[in-house]
Amino acid sequence: MSYVEVPGAKVPIRMWADPASVEGGAMQQLQNVATLPWIKGLAVMPDVHYGKGATVGSVIAMQGAVCPAAVGVDIGCGMSAVKTSLTANDLPGDLSRLRSKIEQAIPVGRGMHRDEVDPSRLFQFPTAGWGDFWSRFDGIAESVKFRHDRAQKQMGTLGSGNHFIEFCLDETGAVWLMLHSGSRNIGKELAEYHIGEAQKLPHNQGIVDRDLAVFVADTPQMQAYRNDLFWAQEYAKYNRAIMMALFQEVVRREFRKAKVTFDPVISCHHNYVAEERYEGMDMLVTRKGAIRAGSGEFGIIPGSMGTGSYIVKGLGNAASFNSASHGAGRRMSRSAAKRRFTVRDLEDQTRGVECRKDSGVVDEIPGAYKPIEQVIDQQRDLVEVVAKLKQVICVKG
Repeated sequence: MSYVEVPGAKVPIRMWADPASVEGGAMQQLQNVATLPWIKGLAVMPDVHYGKGATVGSVIAMQGAVCPAAVGVDIGCGMSAVKTSLTANDLPGDLSRLRSKIEQAIPVGRGMHRDEVDPSRLFQFPTAGWGDFWSRFDGIAESVKFRHDRAQKQMGTLGSGNHFIEFCLDETGAVWLMLHSGSRNIGKELAEYHIGEAQKLPHNQGIVDRDLAVFVADTPQMQAYRNDLFWAQEYAKYNRAIMMALFQEVVRREFRKAKVTFDPVISCHHNYVAEERYEGMDMLVTRKGAIRAGSGEFGIIPGSMGTGSYIVKGLGNAASFNSASHGAGRRMSRSAAKRRFTVRDLEDQTRGVECRKDSGVVDEIPGAYKPIEQVIDQQRDLVEVVAKLKQVICVKG
């Protein structure tokens, strides 16, 4: 589908979703965003749903301002995937050992590594810039400085919620490795600190929703936020790179006889800010639950823990600010999913997938998400499908 345009106070709301299918609270959030004085454009992805301040699945282009709540608290959250030389024929009948080895190598939930991971010892890890990255920790917000050791030990860990590590097959039978994670606790604490700082500023006192408080250009507060934001986005990128390297090492050991090789890793943020230019204007583009889909750029759009995922290539649609959805998108809250579904439902909906099947992940059940095929179909003018994947192992925190 091409987009539907809904009137907004300052800008039209371009929707790659049926407005009638979007819950009232999310539509109100979109209307609220469209009232911000600094806004220049708003694009809504087919996975849109209610979030804090701004919806998940929205792309907000502003000039001279940025809204930290419109980035989300998991700064830099995103995806990585890599195609391997393995095929379905190389896999054992019982995948539980492989899942266990992945979980041993990569801490999940609130877990962390016992010692900081040394990236120079990892398989094909790009170490350029690593030392400079950590040297800049001293320049981030004073309120999180005490988290230094924890941030180092959480580097290369999964987290919980909708984060996952998957072993997938594409339609040709080729094996892919895929994972989803962000900037862990350090990103969350930086986000929450700056959201609080923005809400105190005088220029935000009259806005329709205090969670949409912004920083404006050429102020110390904006400078501090941009510094911390870009550092956290880099943390998230390194976090995924280390996990992927650890994941590849597990696969190389477990399939030693196959002498596994790997294609280049595809990686993309979907909670972040980028400086981009549209219609002759320099803008700060916030993607909250959206990936960049510039012409020819690879992206990853996952489903849920029992459905397919897609490797895509962007079509460079300027109307969406070169963006696409970040996943299937929730169709109900976590609490609603826990009330509606049982462990038996989870077992039924993840049949054939080696994964957790207990009450702790019922809120991640496929039924709590929108159908990924429908989401892909609604953005055919934003991306083209390169590969469709189906997981056979899914690791959750």
